[in-house]
Amino acid sequence: MTRTAAPSPATNPAQRFPRSLLLPMMIGCILNPINSSIIAVALIPIGAFFCAPPSQTTWLVSALYVATAIGQPLTGRLVDRYGPKRLFLIGSGLVGIAGVIGMLAPNLWVLVVARVILGFGTCAGYPSAMALIRKVSDRQGIISPAGVLTALTVTTQTISVIGPTLGGVLIDVGGWRATLAINVPLAIAALLLGWFLLPAYADEGTSSGGAGIDWGGIGLFCGMLIALLVFLMNLRMAFAWALVVAIVVGVGFVLRERRTDDPFIDLRMLAGNRPLIATYVRGFAMSTVSYSFLYGVSQWVEEGRGLTPSQTGLMLLPTFGTAIVFSAVFGRKPHLRANLLVGSLIQVIVCIPVLFVHATTPVWLLVIVLVLLGIPQGLVGLSNQNVLYLQTPADQIGASSGLLRTFQYIGAIGASAAAGICFGTSASTDGVHELAAFMLVIAAVGFVLVIADRTLATTRFGAATAR
Repeated sequence: MTRTAAPSPATNPAQRFPRSLLLPMMIGCILNPINSSIIAVALIPIGAFFCAPPSQTTWLVSALYVATAIGQPLTGRLVDRYGPKRLFLIGSGLVGIAGVIGMLAPNLWVLVVARVILGFGTCAGYPSAMALIRKVSDRQGIISPAGVLTALTVTTQTISVIGPTLGGVLIDVGGWRATLAINVPLAIAALLLGWFLLPAYADEGTSSGGAGIDWGGIGLFCGMLIALLVFLMNLRMAFAWALVVAIVVGVGFVLRERRTDDPFIDLRMLAGNRPLIATYVRGFAMSTVSYSFLYGVSQWVEEGRGLTPSQTGLMLLPTFGTAIVFSAVFGRKPHLRANLLVGSLIQVIVCIPVLFVHATTPVWLLVIVLVLLGIPQGLVGLSNQNVLYLQTPADQIGASSGLLRTFQYIGAIGASAAAGICFGTSASTDGVHELAAFMLVIAAVGFVLVIADRTLATTRFGAATAR
């Protein structure tokens, strides 16, 4: 079965996406990356304030991503059913609430709760934007929304550039609580922009019919992810039971979803769309490596190399700056497979120097590694997003794009867990070497997955995509 990216031969290729919609979509999409990148330089100060080791502060990362991994497909499903505008506004409100709780948190675990709420709140931005792009493109006959998709990616990468540096500045000026407080004005801006600028038809859902929300499937999915997280955060035989629980609950989830008329995750659609499954697995592998750098290597730069949070934030600027350039230059190019091949290969290469870093490694050498890291950051994420847009039916774009983020966030959870295990009580040089070996293996898997997926050769805007 094939699907063509162009809506119809009668569309008007000169039609442009309404610029007024870009601002609310962009601010919705940045809520997650800004919180992801800011926390990277805040983990050490938070741990020092609460006297908590890296094995505990890593829950601040994992809590957000567990909530987001669960919330992304749920929010995407709700976007498909009820429309992107409603979910956009609800998510923005939750972000504001999480910001207030976080800046008042009396202990680490209340801060973890705030990050959970933040995770659910930031879920709405991406699937809402993807659904709105598809809805507007189909209504107005826009053949290729590659420019809009590129704009969203460049925006999130720009925020990722600003995030660590902003986090370091906020910590220097107002302490780590300021990194949570920043969510309050962002949430207010998102609510106002979403209310006034998103069109009325953005309240319309795209799914037809259905018996209601599959709460049983949602519950099983949550149970599976939480059990998997418990195992990943405690990789030893005493916690093997958690892996068994994850497998058993996962089997129950699959059986239920295959028999449900209106499932939480349409496994039957996925079974008939193997290229989409490959996109999800690539997203997981490549995200694991990226977040291992962001959360693991950055901790070592602070504690093992001895730099301050603001200095670490400045060191990450070249990574995201390079990513922006590569996204902007190659984002509209039709050959997505070439982007993925180059990006995944360089991701393998940049893991190798981390195997040999030490406490006196020159900063300029670390900067070179981080500059190279920006190339896969710019090529891989955007190309996977564009591939998914082409592989997914219009009435499932919200849920499918949310599920891509779920796989990426599971990768982030795995990266956070790996950092916690490798570092233990401190972000040591031996620990970062172990983390580098882990990253190298996962990066190699991602590269092999790109080579093995031959459907990527014909996956481009304006071309038929097999599924």
